[in-house]
Amino acid sequence: MTPRTVTPRTVTPQARPIRLGPRSTTALALVGAVGVVAFGWPFLAPPTSQIGAHAQDAPWLFAGLLVLLVAVVAATISESGLGPKAVAMLGVLAATGAALRPVGAGTAGIEPMFFLMVLSGRVLGPGFGFALGSITMFASALLTGGVGPWLPFQMLAMGWFTMGAGLLPGPDRLRGRGELALLSLYGFLAAFAYGTVMNLAGWPFMGALASGIAFDPHAAVPANLARFVAYCLATSLGWDLGRAVCTVVLTLALGPTLLRALRRATRRAAFETAVTFDPPTG
Repeated sequence: MTPRTVTPRTVTPQARPIRLGPRSTTALALVGAVGVVAFGWPFLAPPTSQIGAHAQDAPWLFAGLLVLLVAVVAATISESGLGPKAVAMLGVLAATGAALRPVGAGTAGIEPMFFLMVLSGRVLGPGFGFALGSITMFASALLTGGVGPWLPFQMLAMGWFTMGAGLLPGPDRLRGRGELALLSLYGFLAAFAYGTVMNLAGWPFMGALASGIAFDPHAAVPANLARFVAYCLATSLGWDLGRAVCTVVLTLALGPTLLRALRRATRRAAFETAVTFDPPTG
């Protein structure tokens, strides 16, 4: 009787999002809640609140979020068990995004880093996306000298922007033109959302510079909301439109190639190669 033989067969691992543990998920939820308060306090605090009386101190108070964000990103990387290849990929993508940010700076919202964040978040998942977006914005601030009270807000907003791409449906099934259309639509809408959220960071402190559309600590929420909409339309609509169009054009033009490259890099950064066995023969 011929002995049976078992032939090992190596299967190429699939590119799967990097998952978060429960502690990291809870920490991100808490930071998100703090971020909502940090951005939305003009609409959350009543007109009689003492927060409005100390509005000029708020940027320095919320700048403390920078330390908290760095701690959360470090905890996320530690708990998720990222291997050295995955951590290296995080560093490469963050450095690339930071290098892309100055390209077109000050020119009608042409900011190519946003399309890279969309595609990276799509391939690597929401947890990796939040870490990547926050670290990229921090690195770009160091590169361009843009460190200031606004940096924690930028890190939060970019982290949410990249994380949102990782939450889009069909990460394992949707491919081709359908996926590009989905990512383009998300990039277009999220570019406006990013600009609107960042407007909240500076709008309450305009004061006499824009008295007709600036935050009024004594006004009711509907009145301030109308002022904020007018502020966005008057100051950032054109810039946000340029960012959105640039993101869509680059996603459609470079998306297929970059998505393949990111998924191939993710497979190579897998923790281990799955091994299966062929059925016995003989």
